Parts: sequence; C-alpha cells; structure tokens
Amino acid sequence: MSSPLARSLFGTTFTNPVILAAGTAGYGLELAGVTELERLGGIVCKAVSAEPRDGNRPPRVAEFPGGMLNSVGLANPGLARVSSHELPRLAAAVTRCRILVNVVGFTTGEYARVVTGLESVEGITAYELNLSCPNTSAGGVEFGADAECVRRIVTECRALTRRGLAVKLSPALPDIAALALVARDAGADAITVVNTLPGLLYDGDATRLGHGNGGVSGPVLLPIGVLAVVRVLERTGGMPVIGVGGVRTAADARQYLRAGATLVGVGTAALADPRVPERIVRDLERGHG
Repeated sequence: MSSPLARSLFGTTFTNPVILAAGTAGYGLELAGVTELERLGGIVCKAVSAEPRDGNRPPRVAEFPGGMLNSVGLANPGLARVSSHELPRLAAAVTRCRILVNVVGFTTGEYARVVTGLESVEGITAYELNLSCPNTSAGGVEFGADAECVRRIVTECRALTRRGLAVKLSPALPDIAALALVARDAGADAITVVNTLPGLLYDGDATRLGHGNGGVSGPVLLPIGVLAVVRVLERTGGMPVIGVGGVRTAADARQYLRAGATLVGVGTAALADPRVPERIVRDLERGHG
C-alpha cells in the first residue's frame, strides 16, 4: 500500500478509508461534475433489488436539529436495469475508486438472486448485504434481527461469489455484535455498522414523512456507530468493520478509525454538500481534524 491512508480489504487496496455510504450517492455518476469519485476510497451504490421499486410516498425526507429522517423505501430501477446500465457506466468511469453494491431483498432467496444477477458485471469489488430490510414472509421482522436468517442469507450468497461480502446491520438490534459473529461464521468478510435508527416526527397532526416513520441518520448516529464498531471488533476477534453514521468531518472519521474501523462511510453529510467526502480525504491527508 503506497499511502499511509491506504486500506486493504476484500483482497484489494482502497486508496484511502473514505467511502460514500449506500443510499446517498445513487449509482455514482449522479455526482459527476460535483464530486471527484477517484479521490475517494470507494462508493457503495444505492440499493439493488430483484425487481424495480417505486419506493414510499412523499415526502421522503425531513430534517431536524440532530440530523435527518428519511423513508425512501429502497426505490431503485431493479436488477436488470442496474446490471445492464448503471453499474457498467460507473465501472467505465472509475479506476481507483472501489465499487461496492448494496443488495436488498424481501425474502431470504432474493439476496441470492440479486448477487447471481450481478456476478457478470465487471468492476464490482464487494456486495453489501443490507439485512435491515423487512422479511415480508415473517411479518416484517428485519432479517438482521434473526440469527438463522443472517446465517442463511450469508451462506447462500457466499456460495455464489468470490467477491467480498459485507453485512450491514441495524443499531436497533439488542446485540449487534452477536449477529455480526453469526455473519462472520457464515462467510462474511466484513460488517457495516450502523444503518439508520427508527424514528417518527409530526407536523401538527400529520407525520412529516408520507410513510409515517423512517430512519434517523446524521450527527446523532456518530457515537452509536463508533460504539458498534468497538463491540463488533471485540466479539468477532478483529473482523474488518466499515463504520458508518454521523461523519461530517475528518475528526468524525478519525473517531471510527480510532475505534478500529477499516473504512469509514459518509452519507447524510454528502447529501447536504457532495464535496464533504473529498474535504475529509484532504484533511486526513494533511493530518487535520
């Protein structure tokens, strides 16, 4: 690794630990002309499901003093479109920035279906299995809250690919580290923590989001995410962890790195200012923050 900031994960080198978190950067090229993707370690693309999803009814985003509440509903054009159009265009546009793809499903088998459909797409470094999705066949319980579901999804996906597998878990789990251990033993290469926390806000008698409740992100998640990194590392014996939540500055990123994270995801802050991730990289290079 040529740079002090370079990180090794999934059998490859990330030029620095700063990546764009899933759901906040589309499929990368939406940021063309605003963000120089090649300055970043990587990008986690927007969720991909087996079939297209329109997502939840608007409004989908509401700001509050501690961050943001969102309920996009995993809107995406579906596996066929993403694999034939979105990802090939991104792969052709970057050489150093590593591409991770966030994979979602609503039954256990859908994760494997999406991974199978993405295997022929060149340029993908790893899949991030979003296990915060609701299991529709089990009454809407998150996959990540059920150890057997975690084991089954990771095992099935591991059998289908030699690419990296990261498992993204919710901070609302009673024992996030225990589920991380299950994922590790089933074949995951890394754990991503944390996803959003559930929340609800009102405007008068109506909810601020069209869907009602949503996911809380932004600065409020920073200490929650840092603690999750520490707990996962302790329980798994040092398994690679991608720390996400509340990162706005190089100082925030250093919190995750100090806790032991290999990579650090920037999400909500990049929505407000797409140049934030590049500034974090620059400040880390200069030793600022």
